[in-house]
Amino acid sequence: MERNVTFDRARQLLLEAVEPVSRESLSLSLCAGRVLGEDLIAREDVPPFDRSPYDGFALRGQDTVQASPETPVTLSVLEEVPAGAMPTRTVGPGGAVKVFTGTPIPPGADCVVMFEDTRFDRAQVTLTRPVKAGSNIIRAGEDIRRGSLLAPAGSLIDPGLAGTLAAQGISSPLVYRKPRVAILSTGSELTEAEEAPGPGKIRNSNRYMLEAALAALGCETVYLGIAGDRVEDIAPLMEEGLETCDALISTGGVSVGDYDVTPDAMAAAGAELLFRGVNMKPGMACAYGVRAGKPLCALSGNPASSLTNFYAVAMPALRRLGGYSRPDPPEFPVTLLEGFGKKSRNARFLRGQLVLAEGKAAMTLSPDQGNVVLSSAIGCNVMAMIPAGSGPVPAGTVLKGFLL
Repeated sequence: MERNVTFDRARQLLLEAVEPVSRESLSLSLCAGRVLGEDLIAREDVPPFDRSPYDGFALRGQDTVQASPETPVTLSVLEEVPAGAMPTRTVGPGGAVKVFTGTPIPPGADCVVMFEDTRFDRAQVTLTRPVKAGSNIIRAGEDIRRGSLLAPAGSLIDPGLAGTLAAQGISSPLVYRKPRVAILSTGSELTEAEEAPGPGKIRNSNRYMLEAALAALGCETVYLGIAGDRVEDIAPLMEEGLETCDALISTGGVSVGDYDVTPDAMAAAGAELLFRGVNMKPGMACAYGVRAGKPLCALSGNPASSLTNFYAVAMPALRRLGGYSRPDPPEFPVTLLEGFGKKSRNARFLRGQLVLAEGKAAMTLSPDQGNVVLSSAIGCNVMAMIPAGSGPVPAGTVLKGFLL
């Protein structure tokens, strides 16, 4: 077991210990937010035929070369073809076919002119300017070419990918199942949220905080309850969680006090401890382990501290567990709109809201960055890191940021 590692090292150790969960075929209607479990190769062209992008007339461009307001060109309307039907006539010299958005281009036609650019009746259409051959035609395969890679395994199924799957006739794609993550709260001072806390007691906010964070990652959660501050209270619940779930997250009992026995309980539950303590603030107190490929993440009982550690260290491993091909959240430069007046001996993570300022990604800081001030995380969608060894940073400083 390593101690007091950097957060990069913590991520690395955890990612190396985790493998994705199993895959399942699922109805496409239920796949929003799921992770694709195989490379998606196009089975067919989209669209499958040349088609019209407008309501108008399909015709031959060469028939309109002389068209002008002074010398209009009039063509005969051969037929009307609504979307979903196939043309039955071939467009020859002097002919045109009335088409609509999505109508296949009839044989012989090489361009489309919109209704608005013509005068027409049932029998004839008149143009006052030429139309170039090839204009206003959506070609077969213009959106998707058969045999092309549409999305690799590990891609999130968003609206664009869901629609693409449907266009390929893939109604039950292979996806990674949702990871099941057990949540265990420890601490004799805790009561459930619906209970009135007695003297010296506090409500268990960490449970609901983690449930919300895990749901946003696409995980299912299983709440194991509140354990006391003894190894024999904690270890059996950890064993239960690791038997029935893919990962376990606990809060409390990871500092250095007499009642901080969570790491001992992890070992008693059969977990191999990977590291204890991460050189970051907030979130330094923690312990991480693994049992049979299942990560066990023991976080601080301080809400804001545990949430910061969750996003900085645990989140990439949980994304890998869920099948994401790129588990680390993408980093980008973000400009601080307010300064931060404290020194940072270790890497420090600031939480806040992402905004656009003068065309650049910027961040407004939450009003209080303390370890126990959970309310300052309300509305936060970005974190930024101050490098270890930094002094106070002024407004305008550019830091590495990542979305939550």
